[in-house]
Amino acid sequence: MKIEARLDLHGHTQADAHRALHAFVDGSHRAGRRCLLVITGKGGPRESEDASFMPDRQSGVLRRNLPRWLAEPAVRHMVLGLQPAQPKHGGEGAYYLLLRRRR
Repeated sequence: MKIEARLDLHGHTQADAHRALHAFVDGSHRAGRRCLLVITGKGGPRESEDASFMPDRQSGVLRRNLPRWLAEPAVRHMVLGLQPAQPKHGGEGAYYLLLRRRR
C-alpha cells in the first residue's frame, strides 16, 4: 500500500507525541487515509545525558508507548493494524499504521 501520510515524533516529549499521534490518527481517518507512517526513532541515550545520573532510565519511550497509545478508546476504533516499517522507511524506528475504512 502507498503511504498516504507521515508523522515524525522525533524531538517530541511524551505528552506532545501522545497528543500529536491522536490528532494525526483522527485527522487521517476523517480524510479517508488508510496507510500511515509513524516515525518514533529508535531511542537511546543522548550524548548530553550522563548515564550514571539515571541508570534505570529506559530508552525508546515513544517507540515503546506507541502501541499503548493506539489502543486507547479515543483512537482504537480507527486502527486496523500496526507493523514495524521496512528499513527504507525507518526500520525499528518507524511503524506502518493501517486505519480502518470510514463508514
